[in-house]
Amino acid sequence: MKIITNRRLKYYIIFFLLMIFLASAPIEFGNEKAFFHGYLIKTPVIKVGLGVNLSDIKISSSSGMKIYEVNPNYRLLADDEKEVFIKGRKEKLTEKFVIQVFQTKDREKAEIFAQDLLTKIDRNVYISANTEAELSGKFQVKVGDFLTRGDALSYIKNLNQIGLEDTWILQEEITEEESKPLWILVNNELKSLSGDTVLYFIPNNQRSFLSFNGKDYRGIFVFKASSKGIAFINILNLDDYLKSVVPSELSPYTYYKLEALKSQAVAARTYALKNMGTNEEFGFDLSDSPNSQYYKGMSAEHPLSSKAVDMTRGEAALYKGRLINALYTSTCGGMTENAEDIFDGPPVPYLRSAKCLYDSGNEWQVKGKNLTEPVQVNGRDFGLDIAFLVSLKVIPRETMASDFKKGASLEETVSWIKNAFSFLRIKNEKINMNISSLNPSTFSNLVADAFGWDERVKNLLLDNDRDYIIKNSYNLGKEERKNLAYLVQEGIFRTSEEIGDPRRPLTRGEIAHYLRKVLESYGDLTHKGNFRAIDGDRIELEEENEYKRFLLSPNLFLLKDNDGDSSFASQLTLCGGEEIRFIESAGSLLLLEVVYPAQTAVLDQTSSFHRWKIRISRKALGRRINQYYPVGELIDIIPQRRGDSKRVVEMLLKGKNGQAVVKGIRIRKILGLSETLFVIDREYDEGGAITHFTFNGKGLGHGVGLCQVGAFGMALAGANYKDILKKYYSGIKISKIY
Repeated sequence: MKIITNRRLKYYIIFFLLMIFLASAPIEFGNEKAFFHGYLIKTPVIKVGLGVNLSDIKISSSSGMKIYEVNPNYRLLADDEKEVFIKGRKEKLTEKFVIQVFQTKDREKAEIFAQDLLTKIDRNVYISANTEAELSGKFQVKVGDFLTRGDALSYIKNLNQIGLEDTWILQEEITEEESKPLWILVNNELKSLSGDTVLYFIPNNQRSFLSFNGKDYRGIFVFKASSKGIAFINILNLDDYLKSVVPSELSPYTYYKLEALKSQAVAARTYALKNMGTNEEFGFDLSDSPNSQYYKGMSAEHPLSSKAVDMTRGEAALYKGRLINALYTSTCGGMTENAEDIFDGPPVPYLRSAKCLYDSGNEWQVKGKNLTEPVQVNGRDFGLDIAFLVSLKVIPRETMASDFKKGASLEETVSWIKNAFSFLRIKNEKINMNISSLNPSTFSNLVADAFGWDERVKNLLLDNDRDYIIKNSYNLGKEERKNLAYLVQEGIFRTSEEIGDPRRPLTRGEIAHYLRKVLESYGDLTHKGNFRAIDGDRIELEEENEYKRFLLSPNLFLLKDNDGDSSFASQLTLCGGEEIRFIESAGSLLLLEVVYPAQTAVLDQTSSFHRWKIRISRKALGRRINQYYPVGELIDIIPQRRGDSKRVVEMLLKGKNGQAVVKGIRIRKILGLSETLFVIDREYDEGGAITHFTFNGKGLGHGVGLCQVGAFGMALAGANYKDILKKYYSGIKISKIY
């Protein structure tokens, strides 16, 4: 017989009591896959705050939902409800903020200004009289209301964008509190709820979804009290959450490279896991705003970004075995910054300054084997037009440029038009051959007849337009002028001045130029994609995420586009990822045009925020600064120190009443700029005082961690997502943790 000692007996009792306690304790949602009547959410689970202290909530379901009240026991409020309304109770407010945008002694002027402003913004605009002003009264046009000064400050940039710089934030007292009881309308019955009520909204069908104020969401909703009022929470699987976050943070429509989206997926997953419980006092992990990660529900999902999430499932970035705080920024301007120079705190070993450059180690040269002589006619070069039409097999290849200076024949022009039909896949057997010579007038008639534009001319060209575009200085009849006018309107002829004498003979070069314009009126003549590599006499391209290989034609036309200006090239050097336009036929590349960006090697050059400029008056900037630092009338702002990336990381604010030193990310917030990588130009009045500041800058965001547009640039150049992440996060490893 086995004897149990007193010590071992004590452990058995403790274990037994612990099991009883665990069995009786409610299941913490997220630790188990099952929640209520078989509804499953796969782990890991995340709780996303969709709002705190909301006043009006509308919830609906695609196939009905169950509603449970937990207070403290479960109670089924509805079993198959389609839609419910909740009225939340706000905490008592004693003040609000408004923005004054205009003031005048004339009420009519104030009303006109307010009506015009209403058409430009999405906020309430109203007029109030300042009774403490002159006896006649000053009428103020205000925009509002805002709960916090920060909300008002954030909205000022919208007003600045429409030209309103003289804005002022006013704090106004609220003398009466609006009564807002907490209630729910369910089953057409109004039910009162206590302040500590917790509601769960569960879809009836595993595949259905819930909607909150018109947006669809996966998972379930929870409505519960928090330290700042009622919190509304979406609980769902982490990867389902990421399928909304990734495209919201890095648009797959613009940044369509899978490897870039995969890097964003790993970064967003790592950030979410690292910051779980950040908003524990409100009952959720992360908010749905960019302050955490941008989350817009199912409406943001895209097949390509969802694929990126699925392909990296469970992968996260670790430093020495621990999750990193995977910060990321939109556009770094060429170099990221050390974390400690932007955010308070000690240096972070994996968030170090990194150049936004990528050396793939590959470089290819492609040669244009078809050197085309300039085709100069009346001071214009038609060489590019001829190259395009030759590549499209609209006109035959010529050996002598001088041939295009000769007059065009009707027979040859008609043969070119018929070849154009083949390219456009249109058919017209009836072409007017009763033309004695080709001039702008007869050519316009030939084009309108051959391409079947008679209906266009008849219905889309007004008589007034015809008479305005083509003056009757050459004694042309109305019928003769209408086709000429339509070709000007369509852009075939740039202007009526280009036509000149409508009876002058046209050269073959001019016919080629105008025929190319006709073809372009139907759409792009080239395919678009990105260059990948050259292997011997074959070129690898990418078009719409599909890799294609073509033989380099012995008669390849090679072009380069610099800021919209195309020209021939005999040789080009490519590194991979360049934007290209091309024409191919039967597996051979006949024309290749490389689109060169601005003269910079940085990876985020495609961003609209790669360079920016902001001009603001000293007075307007001073008012903004004084909301944070009481320096009085602003005298100047002076950068004191720059980080490794040349960002301003310490700024001196000089005012008549004092001065202040601002550091890190607060500089961006106080100045209202998109980044802190900038230099300052100043404008002065006759007395030597500054009137305006102009900030010339680069980048968008805080500048720390992964550069999202840079990640796209690396992916274009052939990098995989792990290479991208390791470039921007120093010393990390990518590991599968679930």
